[in-house]
Amino acid sequence: MPKPLSVRDRLHDQAGALTPAERQLTSVLMRDYPVGGLQSITRIADAAGVSTPTVIRLARKLGFDGFPELQSAMRDEASAQFKTPIGKREGWGDAKPGSAAFKAFAEAVFDNLSRTIDRLEPNTLDAIAGVLADARRPLFLSGGRITRSNADYLFNHLQIIRPSVTLLGGSPNVWPQYILDMDRAAVLILFDIRRYERDLERLAELAKERKAEIVLFTDQWGSPISRLADHVVNAMIEVPSNWDSTLAINLIIEALIAEVQTRVSESARDRIEALEDMFQSTRIFRKST
Repeated sequence: MPKPLSVRDRLHDQAGALTPAERQLTSVLMRDYPVGGLQSITRIADAAGVSTPTVIRLARKLGFDGFPELQSAMRDEASAQFKTPIGKREGWGDAKPGSAAFKAFAEAVFDNLSRTIDRLEPNTLDAIAGVLADARRPLFLSGGRITRSNADYLFNHLQIIRPSVTLLGGSPNVWPQYILDMDRAAVLILFDIRRYERDLERLAELAKERKAEIVLFTDQWGSPISRLADHVVNAMIEVPSNWDSTLAINLIIEALIAEVQTRVSESARDRIEALEDMFQSTRIFRKST
């Protein structure tokens, strides 16, 4: 059964119907989502520069009876962010045997893909594609314990399509030497989902101090890095497993790879042909026949 809509999803769905005051309030709620919504109604209203009735009206517009119910939903989301793998699996109830279990998992994945697509902002993806396609801008990529594979996948494609693409070493101890080369022309691409990694957040902070542009791929709740990122993509990750799924993130990655290659088709073709010539002439990594 599909998971209920998060507060973020509801805000996204209602974006076109929000008043200017409600948009100000939304900005505050998203600033440190979902923890930012756990303050008192007075503090939230003051931070947004709106009245407390505005907070109540927004809660009702999102389908809640009032602010307490909205806050309860955000509290549940905050709790979900920090579930251990075992605790997360228990939240899906009894496992189903055999093919039924596979079907339940697949249905959850398809639901994730559908909801991720529905909430994507076309302008955001267009902006990210433009950044990735600009060969004048050096790209740096990194991910967390689970999402490093996503960073590696995007890196492997981008380094063929365009020059100046770097996958940061796995150990934070070597990151300073990469940060040294970051400036306002640089783009730092990060992947960070729940059980968010402080090392990645610190990397983003240091890159931001050097004026680098930050692209973040995260979950539906949003990594703390969201407050620093210039472009944020939120993907749905929950499945009936001890582990989260990054398939929705990979869907976006593959779409971006296709778009970037289209935008730099001439230079990409030249690079791919040159790479093939190198393989043919040197037989690197190939068994002799």
